[in-house]
Amino acid sequence: MRSLPLPLALTARLTPVAVLALAGWVMASGPDTAPVARDKTPEETGSQSASAPSTTAVPKTYAAAPAPCESVADKTVTSLVPGVEAAGKEIPSTDTEARRTCSWNALKGYDYRWLDVSYEVMETDADAEKYYKQRVGEKDGGGEVPGLGDAAYSVVNLTTEDDQKTREGTVVVRAANALVIITYNGSDFESKDAPSTDTINTGAIKAAKEAVAALQDAGA
Repeated sequence: MRSLPLPLALTARLTPVAVLALAGWVMASGPDTAPVARDKTPEETGSQSASAPSTTAVPKTYAAAPAPCESVADKTVTSLVPGVEAAGKEIPSTDTEARRTCSWNALKGYDYRWLDVSYEVMETDADAEKYYKQRVGEKDGGGEVPGLGDAAYSVVNLTTEDDQKTREGTVVVRAANALVIITYNGSDFESKDAPSTDTINTGAIKAAKEAVAALQDAGA
């Protein structure tokens, strides 16, 4: 089989430098998860001073992100990314309890596919809801995915570089105080075309459902 030059954008994604850059972007663009300060006026009871701090804390539904490379079934990974090793590659993170991402990518023949599964765990449901709305606001043209988490949004976009088309789908899910973010894209280097919108959208949503189920199992 003759080798084909990849478009510059996709070639960059296949290099270790790009993987580390992606990790940096994820960490840099993550939400501020510092607890929100609230004014409290504890009642004075018995020997407790009215100025004593409250010791009541709202428990988090999810305390840590699950292992992202184990969040999607092997058969799902290999069907979405033909030719890939099912194990995946986890991207380094400075805080693996709060933020973890796994990537799979492969070129089989002329078909290229890339899949990312990311978890972001925040202090409160309100923090997660705020960041969910922010992420959804950056993605125009999509729609809600019913029955997935507390809220879910899916969008597919087509880009062209050097006459090569790439179609990418993103699914953002909020489940209590956590976000699950799926990125799935593909290109055909022989036809210069890209997979259909339905193919990318269906694949991204399938991965999202399994990743959310893995989060819920880990938090049970």
